[in-house]
This record gives sequence, C-alpha cells and structure tokens, in this order.
Amino acid sequence: MSGGTGGAAVVVRAIRPQEHKLLGELTAAAYLHGGLLTFGENDWYADELRNVEERAAKAEVLVAEGQDGAVVGGLTYVPTHEHPYAEVARPGEAEFRMLAVAPKARGQGAGEALVRAVLDRARETGSTGIALSTPPVATSAHRLYERLGFTRAPERDWAPIPEVTLMVYVFRFAEAAD
Repeated sequence: MSGGTGGAAVVVRAIRPQEHKLLGELTAAAYLHGGLLTFGENDWYADELRNVEERAAKAEVLVAEGQDGAVVGGLTYVPTHEHPYAEVARPGEAEFRMLAVAPKARGQGAGEALVRAVLDRARETGSTGIALSTPPVATSAHRLYERLGFTRAPERDWAPIPEVTLMVYVFRFAEAAD
C-alpha cells in the first residue's frame, strides 16, 4: 500500500514487532503534542497508546513510512463492530483508532495515506462504512476526514469518561467517492 500528497512518497504497511515500542512512543508523543491527552503526560490513555504490542496481537496495526523508510505514523484498524477494540462502529462498519503522525512529519501525507489504506481495506472486506471517534480539539484531523468524505454523526458522540467527550465521524461507501 502506498499513498501521499505533494510528491512525497509514503508507504503504508503492517507493523513489525520490533516497531511496537517506537510506534507506541510516537503515538503518545503525537497525542500529547496535539493536546489530545486530557490530563497531559499523566493521562491514563497514554499507557494504552503506548501498548502497541497488545493492540497488534488483537487488531491490525498499520504504519506509515516516510521517504527515508522511518516510521512516521500509525493507526489501529478494527474490522467489525464486534471486535474488542470497536468503540463506535455499528453493524457492517469498520473503525480505526489511535491515528497518529509524528509532529515533524505532519503535512507530508502520512495521515492521509493511513486513512486511505483503511478505507481500501474496509471496502475490500465488504464493510458498509467506517466510523471513528475524535476529540473536538483535533481540528486538523477533522479537516482530513472531511476532505476524504467522512461526515459528522453528532448523534453518535460519546464520553468514555465524564471529562472527555468524543465526536464521531462516519464514511459511507455508497454515498462517497474517492
């Protein structure tokens, strides 16, 4: 799988075991840098973001490589609403979680390449669409999702803990075109 914008080549592929720690630290740092961890470095979610080994044992974890072959981002693909990592997917939908791009690689197509890879994967496996949760402060991610054809589903917004409300975006294959 490959993709990207602006002429920069980004390759998306399955994570390798030796990259688990790297992606975990990259993801936690990206969330912290982006203000996505409600309680800063002590946020309970930071530990979950770092635990790529567990996620990779249960779900499909994809990484984006930059031109130099370095891992610059990743996400967790959840193929069905019945999957242990599913939070907001409904019957027929896939989901992705924990999208992160290293701050130094933002704007170079890694996030878009990762999202396009899961769109392709979900389409190939017969999903009707994809759902995702995102915090309100992740405005650059919202712009990416909207540009790729995701729409807001405010009736599906939810709060994993009282202090955190997450917005839901949905992509429907029958309604949107690449």
